[in-house]
Amino acid sequence: MRDLALQAAGVLAILVAIAHGIIVEQKVFASVRIEPQRTRGLLRMLCQASTVDWIGIGVLLIAAPALGSDAARQWIIAVAVIVYGYAAIGNAVATRGRHIGWLLMTCVVGFALMGL
Repeated sequence: MRDLALQAAGVLAILVAIAHGIIVEQKVFASVRIEPQRTRGLLRMLCQASTVDWIGIGVLLIAAPALGSDAARQWIIAVAVIVYGYAAIGNAVATRGRHIGWLLMTCVVGFALMGL
């Protein structure tokens, strides 16, 4: 059951990351004007860096049960809880709780903790 919870956390983490990437591109960067263009490109890459990071953490959560190391499992869970917990709090504060992102990221944290 622990392994299943961890893998569910990983799948949800990846789905949240992909949704984040799409929303950033379609809603944020499609409607803002940032000059110079080079700065716009830099900000776009910075926003999408979290998308790539979250996908990586999701992959690690899915792979953790197969690693055969309790220490690796615990470190992966710890990093996932910190990264997704921080993002959930930031999202909840920034949107005043009106965006589903914080709830989904909190679910990732919960599933990951169930996998301990």
